[in-house]
Amino acid sequence: MWAAAPLLLLLLLLLLLLPRLRRRGAAGLEPAGRAVLITGCDSGFGHLLALRLHRLGFTVFAGCLCPGGDGARRLQREAAAGAGRLRVLRLDVTRARDVMAAKELVLSHLPERGFWGLVNNAGISTFGETGWLSMEKYEKFADVNLLGSIRTTLAFLPLLRKYKGRIVFMSSIIAYFSLGNGIYSMTKAAVERFCDALRLEMKKFGVRVCIIQPGNYARSTKIQPPVSAEEIWNELSEEEKAVYNKEYVQERANFFNRILREGSANGSEVVDAMVDALTSPAPKARYMVAKLKEKALVFVCALFPTAVMDCVLSYALSK
Repeated sequence: MWAAAPLLLLLLLLLLLLPRLRRRGAAGLEPAGRAVLITGCDSGFGHLLALRLHRLGFTVFAGCLCPGGDGARRLQREAAAGAGRLRVLRLDVTRARDVMAAKELVLSHLPERGFWGLVNNAGISTFGETGWLSMEKYEKFADVNLLGSIRTTLAFLPLLRKYKGRIVFMSSIIAYFSLGNGIYSMTKAAVERFCDALRLEMKKFGVRVCIIQPGNYARSTKIQPPVSAEEIWNELSEEEKAVYNKEYVQERANFFNRILREGSANGSEVVDAMVDALTSPAPKARYMVAKLKEKALVFVCALFPTAVMDCVLSYALSK
């Protein structure tokens, strides 16, 4: 068995190098005449990506929850000043009617090279220990972060198969662990497993499926507003108030707000990965865009026993 180890290592090395060699040797993608739909373009990564793809020459359908909001109006101004290839549309991913209306709009305005990409970016986040959150909140988060992505994917799958396009999902390193936002972590872990199944199934059709895994970019996306301990306390049930006290809630809120303040404001790093997923001749299955310490935490979570990870996270929470 040990005699075969060098051969196995060589094969592993070749498997790791092959995608890079393919990326270098293949011709670049021509964006002109290709359509991309992005969800969650009101702000954050979706907003930045819509502008970037528009400037690259793609035909962009920017789905916004609030088409009359500031973010949507900024996109509309950009479209008016450009070549008319950016179109803002109302898209609430929790509403099947909105998703089907978006599909009809895309079909009626398809450019010559067809539908190239779907970017499932829309998402929401919140803070709170498991018993602090209502069942209604769990259902809402599952509907937006998980079922919303599935809903749009199923609607556009026939077009993506037809044009051998790309599907990009916004996940997070929080899919691997949780630090006070288990409800968000839960939905992102489910998205990852859905993508794993979809990626294998779509290979035979020439459709690539990519996952973007950002680290802490809270300052860039504004997906999570600062936490108010007072609001959390007022929303707790009497049973939870009997277990926790205000001081504990304040400590947890301070801890989470500190994490938010430490987030990177350079969202273009994540957008770079999203663009590569859409344009590279050999896109990666996963793009982890995170600080070294965040990647190290993921590494510990993936390779070490759960007891080790629990110790690491418990120590972090105690600080």
